[in-house]
Amino acid sequence: MSLDKAVERGNESSAPMSTAVAAVTNGNGNGTGAAPSNASYRLRLNPNQDHKAENYDDLGMEFTPLLFSSLERYLPPNLLNASRDTKYKYMRDILRRYSTEGERTRDQKHREYRQKIISNYQPLYRELYTLNPSSFFVQSFWKAFSANDKNRDESIRSIMSEPAPGVYTFDMLQPRFCDMLLNEVENFEKWVHETKFRIMRPNTMNKYGAVLDDFGMESMLEKLMEEFIRHISKIFFLDVGGYSLDSHHGFVVEYGMDRDVELGFHVDDSEVTLNVCLGKNFTGGELFFRGVRCEKHVNTETHPEEIYDHAHLPGRAIIHRGRHRHGAQATTSGQRMNLLLWCRSSVFRELRKHQKEYLNWCGECRREKQARLQQSVAAKKMELLVSQGDGGAFDLH
Repeated sequence: MSLDKAVERGNESSAPMSTAVAAVTNGNGNGTGAAPSNASYRLRLNPNQDHKAENYDDLGMEFTPLLFSSLERYLPPNLLNASRDTKYKYMRDILRRYSTEGERTRDQKHREYRQKIISNYQPLYRELYTLNPSSFFVQSFWKAFSANDKNRDESIRSIMSEPAPGVYTFDMLQPRFCDMLLNEVENFEKWVHETKFRIMRPNTMNKYGAVLDDFGMESMLEKLMEEFIRHISKIFFLDVGGYSLDSHHGFVVEYGMDRDVELGFHVDDSEVTLNVCLGKNFTGGELFFRGVRCEKHVNTETHPEEIYDHAHLPGRAIIHRGRHRHGAQATTSGQRMNLLLWCRSSVFRELRKHQKEYLNWCGECRREKQARLQQSVAAKKMELLVSQGDGGAFDLH
């Protein structure tokens, strides 16, 4: 069976990681000059996590404001403290080099689509649109991240379970938050129905659900990724760019007898995926996992040790690599709704373009490498046996 890939219908432009040789405003913000083609004007490979990025929401731009806030952390040290206008023009010129006119036009139309929704939809719970850890998260999750820098990684590890290789589960969201988010999504869908507004669904595989970013939650989810999911990913998913997550796609999906019933076998358009059950009352709907694969091996067979089925519990999260093949069993009764956050790394995606051979995170790549190693060892042993036999110095008996 061919594996269908779930792809978001509107990727934002990705921040590049290669050399930034572009037009840049000079240090005092007056006039424009050519950026020197030396190492001091290269983007950083890893973001400066301690840097507080500027807010670009008030600028009329051809790229999404959050992309600039994210890319700013990759700026060379001598530009981090420049004026906002200087940084904006520098980053804009970089992005223009990496995007076509068609892509910019598409992104502009998508921003206009979002703005039309946000200007007309009246939120049910305004407090959902600003991240508030103490009211969103269960105590164990919030406490783990509140540990001091020295102990934080170990504190986060302590709340995680790993029921299958590369799959981690943990309690995350308070019941009240789950209920409020469910009600907010239902209120949004009611507004869509009443106004007959045509919305974009989360991806090519789900016919029901809503993109949270599209009706005002983009900034909240960006903060969730930056302050919490990226830290988890630095610990568990370094091999797929977990240290450099810089964009996301956040949405809610719905399953039930009058909704999507199940979800086919697929991989996500993400480096790391967070999936949290919100409720409601339901039976069935288990997630099934079948091993991590690169593009070359995505349709290869599943090995027994790669099989894992996960039962949903409201408020409990599961996090995994986007390339971890999975699907959802049929929801046999009731209605199930899940929050998903596809987290992406532009740095990792750029680096992957130059990786032609073995990928250490792909289960099949590892098996092929092990098989080649065993064949090489066996061939070497045979070579030694033959050479020693020819010399008469080795007795096979």
